[in-house]
Amino acid sequence: MTASSGESFVDSKNALSGLAPLEAVLFDIDGTVCDSDPIHYAAFRQMLQEIGFNGGVPITEDYYIENIAGKHNDDAARLLFPDDFERGIKFTDEKEALFRRLVGDKLKPVSGLDKVRKWVEDRGLKRAAVTNAPRPNAELMISILGLSDFFQAVILGSECEHAKPHPEPYLKGLEAIKASKEHTFIFEDSVSGIKAGVAAGMPVIALTTGNPEHILLEAKPTLIIKNYDDPKLWAALEELDKKSGTSGATSDA
Repeated sequence: MTASSGESFVDSKNALSGLAPLEAVLFDIDGTVCDSDPIHYAAFRQMLQEIGFNGGVPITEDYYIENIAGKHNDDAARLLFPDDFERGIKFTDEKEALFRRLVGDKLKPVSGLDKVRKWVEDRGLKRAAVTNAPRPNAELMISILGLSDFFQAVILGSECEHAKPHPEPYLKGLEAIKASKEHTFIFEDSVSGIKAGVAAGMPVIALTTGNPEHILLEAKPTLIIKNYDDPKLWAALEELDKKSGTSGATSDA
């Protein structure tokens, strides 16, 4: 059952308790540890308008969310250039270069990220980043956010046989840090990523940083939160601590 804002606080606080004792946490990057979707949207909007896509009418944020956000660039290329895949790949490569130029002074962590990072580190949990982003983007965002020493592995969809929404990237993440899916959960923000995590057999906590709750619900996350300061998250983590016999109060993490 998904615990969303429309469900009881009691239900949501038990969302993760079956994972005890917890071994690991897996994180998506774009939109999950940083609010990067507005930058991606701006880059796509600018470049698509420049080439006359949609008759030169700028794409809307709703179009971006429904068709592009969270998808691997191969899939975006096929959608935007159905008759010329090679042109689509060239376009997405150039768009990613624009993103990297724009991201430097605009990238901000999702609210409460430091608190969750401390919670994970204090409990000695394994952790990995699992993303559909190209490696240059992933490494740049991780560096800007000061997470280079936090993640023990970085798994890229482009370096797997199948990217998200296929479960392979998350399964490779587990393999890389030697964790079991029975004692691991995932933070995600896109329908594609949530579907990948669910298909890999792990509970997924979805953040509404880039997508509205009603769209995320379709992918069946275990819990939906606004950001890492959300009381629903900390109630669930506190209950998980109790089940795991972990000392320390999560509210002070």
